[in-house]
Amino acid sequence: MDADEFETFVRESAPTLRRYARAVTADPGQAEELLEQTYARVATSWHRLLADGSPLGYAKVAMVRLHVSRLRRIARRVRSLPTAGRPVGAEVGRVDDGHLRRLLAGLAPLQRVVLVMTYLDDLDDESIAAAIGRRPGTVRSLRHRALGTVRDGLPIARVRPEMEAAG
Repeated sequence: MDADEFETFVRESAPTLRRYARAVTADPGQAEELLEQTYARVATSWHRLLADGSPLGYAKVAMVRLHVSRLRRIARRVRSLPTAGRPVGAEVGRVDDGHLRRLLAGLAPLQRVVLVMTYLDDLDDESIAAAIGRRPGTVRSLRHRALGTVRDGLPIARVRPEMEAAG
């Protein structure tokens, strides 16, 4: 590995990847850990990434996958806890952050990647497809299924009839 090239990449990409990590984790401490893990993952594939010419794109995908893996480990631990004493869900129509995180953590890794790249990076289907090595149609399918899964897990909002007529 050419250490100078990798150090240059780290220095130039750190602000972008740090913002990305904070958006993915919503926690500055976790974001720093995720950033370090991502750079470790990038370092192991550095020569291949230089040949492909897309280390930043690879780093973003790796970051999201690392985070999803972490969320899944947490979700497995939460599911294994006894239910007694666990707080009951939020009121109907409201979603707490933990519930949404669990829903997102339950998605297939590529579905999660597609949602993050769509809504955080504001990328089009062709760009996402190129980044994850799939076709644009597959990206649309992954997004559709992911959003359906998330919607199915959300509580149903109760809307008063007068509010429906006003909307």
